[in-house]
Amino acid sequence: MLRSVLIGTGSALPRTAVSNADLAQRVNTTDEWIVERTGIRNRHIAEADETTATLATNAGRHALDAAGIDAASIDLIVLATATPDQTFPASATIVQSALGCRAGGIAFDVAAVCSGFLYAVGVADSMLRTGMAKRALVIGAETFSRILDWEDRGTCVLFGDGAGAIVLEAQEQEGDLQRGILATRLHADGAHNQLLFVDGGPSTTGTVGKLRMKGREVFRHAVVNLAEVLREVLGEAGFSSDDLDWLVPHQANARILDATARKLNLPPEKVIVTVDRHANTSAASVPLALDQAVRDGRIKRGDLVMLEAMGGGFTWGASLLRI
Repeated sequence: MLRSVLIGTGSALPRTAVSNADLAQRVNTTDEWIVERTGIRNRHIAEADETTATLATNAGRHALDAAGIDAASIDLIVLATATPDQTFPASATIVQSALGCRAGGIAFDVAAVCSGFLYAVGVADSMLRTGMAKRALVIGAETFSRILDWEDRGTCVLFGDGAGAIVLEAQEQEGDLQRGILATRLHADGAHNQLLFVDGGPSTTGTVGKLRMKGREVFRHAVVNLAEVLREVLGEAGFSSDDLDWLVPHQANARILDATARKLNLPPEKVIVTVDRHANTSAASVPLALDQAVRDGRIKRGDLVMLEAMGGGFTWGASLLRI
């Protein structure tokens, strides 16, 4: 069977780290208030010369280095972002040119906010398995600091900037322990638009707009939707939560991570957590956390790993892969 096999991971963070104490000098908040409600202690904020595309390029370069392959062999780039450098062209094309990936290959952006990386993985996997490409660079990258209302302490303390990337390669797999992406499920429900959204856009206000969120309602939907899609993917692939080696969740809030793990009866030591260091980096959070865990040796070849996320829209999804 042809599978999309992960052969490299990478990530990139802006130069400037901002602690809760730093933020308290700018916003009416405290370190204790933020940690108690979110588990966040630090985030990275992009400087003027750092953009979604530059962060994505750096993360992609690190993933290519980890895979030990040349950029020219990449014939597909799918970049998940809600904060592109330009309305068009796609930021993926900027990355394609900057890295020197194959000219004439495929490069486009996916917009599904915090679930964007899962959507990008699903799209890339489908294209690899149908032969449209052989090697894909899948990236989640955001500069959410550009769309935050820095006077709204209920939202601006939650987010950070960053990028994460993976390289997928189409490979024939045989036997019971097949590597690669085993199952992916994606969902959306547009009825909840006003619970998590940006109040602007080219076709409405002609402005970028700022992020708006009703946190309690988002929390409630997130816990239910994520637990359901995780069970759905496990069932499709013929596994149970006991079979998982690792859960790599969207790093939105420590409380959501804890609640989702409890619903699946997963011990905390099987959950990769980076929200304390990076905050919520939207589409970048899952690949950022994955790269951290691969590089520090926790996630190893042969491990069964679940990726999951939920974001504005609402959109949500999960993907199961064997490393």
